[in-house]
Parts: sequence; structure tokens; C-alpha cells
Amino acid sequence: MPSQPERERRLSPEIRMTPKQLAKTLKQQFEGIVSGPVEFRGELTLELLDASRIAEVCQFAKTELDFDFLVDLTTIDNHEETPRWTAVYHIYGYEHFCHLRLKISVSEEESELPTVSSVWRTANWHEREAYDMMGIRFAGHPDLRRILMWEGYPYFPLRKDFPLAGKPSEMPDVAFSDPAPLEGGPFVTVAGGEDSTAREPRERNPNADR
Repeated sequence: MPSQPERERRLSPEIRMTPKQLAKTLKQQFEGIVSGPVEFRGELTLELLDASRIAEVCQFAKTELDFDFLVDLTTIDNHEETPRWTAVYHIYGYEHFCHLRLKISVSEEESELPTVSSVWRTANWHEREAYDMMGIRFAGHPDLRRILMWEGYPYFPLRKDFPLAGKPSEMPDVAFSDPAPLEGGPFVTVAGGEDSTAREPRERNPNADR
């Protein structure tokens, strides 16, 4: 971990690094296992090619590059593509005001990544949500259990093969759920509308032509 004078020196406005410089430094430190960065709409994403080293990469990003906050951990279901899962770590530094994304893919057969909860405490809940909604496990997590659904719930609601209306489930003495009707309400949209306004989810009149 850098000394306080060294940390203050590198964060001084005169030599403070830009997001591109920070991304380049991270890539150079982990040459061969980090690719990119890819820029889209002013945001930078690095892809980690060796998922087993995510905690090591994140630790370096925090202690050496001052990314002291894990803003979010999002997951993507690539469904019929391989690998099926993609995890995206959104990190930020309060001292240099820079954002960066780290992206990792993992197969459906493995469906597991190392935890980064030892790097950022916020990862504890983010990883639990990813496990609860997508079914991705995080090895080494101190308390990996559902955070939104009840324990024993048999499905993962954010997977693309989970129907929008939901699935029936019955768990005596715990909870139950039934499919939600989609004839109207805020979760219904008109596919293929002329523009984005027409596709906005809205309450639908069940008597109107569809």
C-alpha cells in the first residue's frame, strides 16, 4: 500500500491521471490477462481474460490506482451464446473522480467467480444480488445467500429463460407466487413501435386493439 505522501503526490491536480491513463496502467500491470480498454460514449471498459485473478486485479485498482468504491456489480445473461454469463464491475475513485469498468465472462457450467468482498465491502450485497437473481456463485463470499427472494426459491428471475410473467412456486410456511397477468399494467410494452416513445411501458387498455 502506498504511503500517505506518495498517495497525495499522485493525486495532486498537476499529475493526476486520466481514466485512459489509469486503464493503461492497470492493463500494463496485468499484461496478458487484461485486454482493452474499449471506449463507448466516453466510458472505458477493460476485459479480464482470467477470471480467477479478479480479486488481485481489483486489489491493485483500489490500493495503487485509488479506485476506492465499487459502485455496482451487474450481470448479463448471454443466453444461447458462449460463455453464458458476463459480470461487469463498475468502479470509481473519489479522489480522482474517474470511472472504470472491469468485465469478466464465465461459462454456465462453472457459474462461479471469486469474491471481491475482501476488497470492497459493498461487494457483499452486490454479489448476493447477482447470486440471487442470476445464479452466479462467488467463491469465498462470507455470507452468500439470497437477498431479495426467500431461501429455497428454486429460480433465478433475471435469467433470460425466466418468463416475464414469472413462474408458479409453492413453498408451504415460507411463501408462494403465481404468474402475473400481462394484459395491462406498467410491465407491458408494444414491441416494434414506431419510435422509443411508442415502446415505453405503459398501462394498456385490454379492450384496445393490439
